[in-house]
Amino acid sequence: MNNLQPSDPTSIGGYPLLGRLGAGGMGQVFLSRTGSGRLLALKTIRDDLSSEPGFEERFAREIRNSDRVRSPWTVTVVDYSAPGQSPQWLATEYVPAPSLAEWVAAHGPLPQTALLSLAAELCGAVQAVHQAGLAHRDIKPGNILLARDRPRLIDFGVARAADDSRHTRLGVSVGSPGFLAPDQAVGGVAAEPADVFSLAAALVYAATGRGPFSRAGEQIPAATLLYRVVHEEPDLAGVPPELVPLLTACLAKDPAARPTATRLSGWLEERGGRTGRWSEECPTVLAGELTEVEHSARTLVDLAQHSTVASAGQESAPRTTRSDTVLAAPAEPGRRPRPAWLLTAAVAVVAVVVAVVAAVHFGTQRSSADSSSSAQGRPSGSAASATAGETPSASAQETRQSQEPQESRQPEEADAALKVVQATFDLATGESVGTGARSLIMQQDGNLVIYDQDHKARWAAMTSGEGNTARFQADGNLVVYNSGGQPVWASRTNGHPGAVLVFQADGNVVIKSGDTVLWAAGTQS
Repeated sequence: MNNLQPSDPTSIGGYPLLGRLGAGGMGQVFLSRTGSGRLLALKTIRDDLSSEPGFEERFAREIRNSDRVRSPWTVTVVDYSAPGQSPQWLATEYVPAPSLAEWVAAHGPLPQTALLSLAAELCGAVQAVHQAGLAHRDIKPGNILLARDRPRLIDFGVARAADDSRHTRLGVSVGSPGFLAPDQAVGGVAAEPADVFSLAAALVYAATGRGPFSRAGEQIPAATLLYRVVHEEPDLAGVPPELVPLLTACLAKDPAARPTATRLSGWLEERGGRTGRWSEECPTVLAGELTEVEHSARTLVDLAQHSTVASAGQESAPRTTRSDTVLAAPAEPGRRPRPAWLLTAAVAVVAVVVAVVAAVHFGTQRSSADSSSSAQGRPSGSAASATAGETPSASAQETRQSQEPQESRQPEEADAALKVVQATFDLATGESVGTGARSLIMQQDGNLVIYDQDHKARWAAMTSGEGNTARFQADGNLVVYNSGGQPVWASRTNGHPGAVLVFQADGNVVIKSGDTVLWAAGTQS
């Protein structure tokens, strides 16, 4: 999880952008939310793809088609861009879980029991896509999320629309070298057999830590991988022996020689691979980290219940049409209910989040305001959340006397100032500034948090790291720096010398230049 870049918009399609989840061949992926607080993954499409003649129509058609795949293994399509809108975008429910690619890179291949369970679940996912008359076209480890109840297969509407676009213009196909089928690599029509090939390639990765056409640790050009896919036999060394015949059949060069997903599912069941067992068979470490993810999600919900979007330059409030009705739909017969915390998120409002729920190698840290028991930062995580309801440490509640900011008291009107902080002002670890109603605290865990009089977190910069400091600068920018002096979060209000940080009577904390609000935490009562 990364902060938004200065060049990023603050919202797209009426949905606020809260942070960067990643980037891929199709475009950027942002964290967003609906008006009711449901977390979303919002994917924007690269300009060169969306500008292709007819792309918009194909994109909308394929997203509508993909929305027909309502299975336990797919994410719900929440909304997508209207014709003529730039950039083109797609919003789906956000699943706080690592991808198979992230997990294997961090922890190595899956144990055999987990591998069999994963294979069975993914077969179910592919069957659901095919039964809807669709093909995914981009099954790869990065598009498989290892959620607690079952894996999720994501991202097929965009891949299909882009595939058609490339097909028309260049005669080649979009896909992921090393995982796409040879029939895709040579520009053929990617249909159900291509998905079976890609599924098998992803399972080889899960079993060995590499694709079937690559060697451990090597970095090779995409063209070399494509050549191997088309002309060489797969390397299945390290795959459990009972799976080798199955995966060999799936990786056949001839599409007609590959089994269907239904047939593959039957073979797996004969070997003990059954759906519905993932939560019991998944690695213990994964289950533990997902618990941390869920804790962080609950914290975000608690934070969000008291927040509103008030940032300067923010576009209109998020829509509450499709996005807020989909989650309320009754569960399908036989479908396992979603975790309670995810349902809870549907009735909350997430306002300012720069990083969210991910564990170890996908960005989750649990933060504590208590200096004696703050959670330790994880090497690859850049995010932390303030644990709502926790009481800040005594040192964090004390304002540094040597730098007590100038303040002015005014009548308690809606936007009257209870305290005005003039630049330049620094907060070291454990220090705070504020009033009885709101306190801005630089926590021991590196998170900059606003607490209310009941010590509930009302806003957080979602930063983490030992030795972080905060500075309200002379240019009007509020910045969190890490121990190395690098900025990790900013209010992006630079360019306004003389701006002040204001603790208002209504509970909101804002940065103002004259009467103009440059940034607001959205913490008003």
